[in-house]
Amino acid sequence: MQIEVPVRTIVTLLVSALAVWLLIHLWAIALTVVVALILVGTLSPLVRTLERRGMGRGAAMLLIMLLLFGVLSIALLVSLPPLLNEVIDLLADAPAQRDRLIAWLGQRPLTAPLAQLARDIGSEHVFSAVGAAVLAISSQAALVVGYTVTAVMIACYVLAAGQSSQAGLYAIVPRSHHLRLARIMLELEAIVGGYVRGQMITSAAITVFTFVLLEVCGVPNALSIAVFAGLMDVVPFVGGPAAVIPAALAGLAVSPTVAVIVGVTMFAYVEFESRYLVPKIYGKTLRLSAIAVIVALLVGGTLLGILGALLALPIAAGLLMIARELRVELPGDDSDDSTRRARDAAAEQTYARLSAGAAPQQAVALATGIAREFRAAEPTVHAVAGDTKAGDPPLGDPRTGLPPQQ
Repeated sequence: MQIEVPVRTIVTLLVSALAVWLLIHLWAIALTVVVALILVGTLSPLVRTLERRGMGRGAAMLLIMLLLFGVLSIALLVSLPPLLNEVIDLLADAPAQRDRLIAWLGQRPLTAPLAQLARDIGSEHVFSAVGAAVLAISSQAALVVGYTVTAVMIACYVLAAGQSSQAGLYAIVPRSHHLRLARIMLELEAIVGGYVRGQMITSAAITVFTFVLLEVCGVPNALSIAVFAGLMDVVPFVGGPAAVIPAALAGLAVSPTVAVIVGVTMFAYVEFESRYLVPKIYGKTLRLSAIAVIVALLVGGTLLGILGALLALPIAAGLLMIARELRVELPGDDSDDSTRRARDAAAEQTYARLSAGAAPQQAVALATGIAREFRAAEPTVHAVAGDTKAGDPPLGDPRTGLPPQQ
């Protein structure tokens, strides 16, 4: 029995194997590009908003970068000196805090074993572990800074170039797939931009809430603990609960009652954030099920640690969105999307007619305009230009994506 393997299949397997090999050996570069694209998706709506107000793209991008740099500098100048002082005070007061915790735990038979455990560990072991961790990560700090600067530079170039930066990609993709590519680019921008902006809002909210709570309760080192809570909130699921522990332990400096009040209040806020605030902020941006979220976090955390957990959700949402746009049939999904297929086919015909003979940069503008028009009208529109039914919203100019003049 002779088995014949098509040449195309062999080439596809070889290219896939090469791509996997390159990804394994160049994962740091790939991660830098991903971070740069996340920055682009986050800042692109702001750049377009300033453009619509008459500002040039380069000037808009420069203004946004200067504003971000200014806000970051002011935040560091205001928070870093007191934060360092509070961290030093917290470390200096650690032995006394440990003694108070041991005494409080030892008063009750149920928590007496925990008191003995804290007594056996000793603060010197904690300090030695912290020192070893600092030495371990300090050697990688310069490398991380270098990759971060590179990602920012790539993002600045893409933002400044605008649609011309996509011309090379559109030049190598067949015209029949340009609209799908444009939809993918727009959806990726919405996913990563919405995720980052939402995460910034939730981190700022828990930082302010923690600081106000600790200040009202008279807990020392309120600023450092609040900043820690904001940083931990970035890590999905585990970040919020992990921020409760140091806040509650710091409350022991006042009294065990204050520690309980702080812990319960922080836990209630974390529950409020996860069950109400996060769904309201993110909305339907990610469109991930609970199982998909858990699996993505496990995979991302296992491969790249905290950074992998941070990027897991937008990457997973982006991959599922790409699968939908490429019409990859997922197991168990037998939903009828004939209406959307017909609408997409009509849009592709419109794009093919308008883009005939257009250069790659013009093709970018055309495809992006049509894709943005249909993305905005997707809940109600049933056809494209030339086949619009009564009651559908009027379509804009597909060459620019602008809404029609009323």
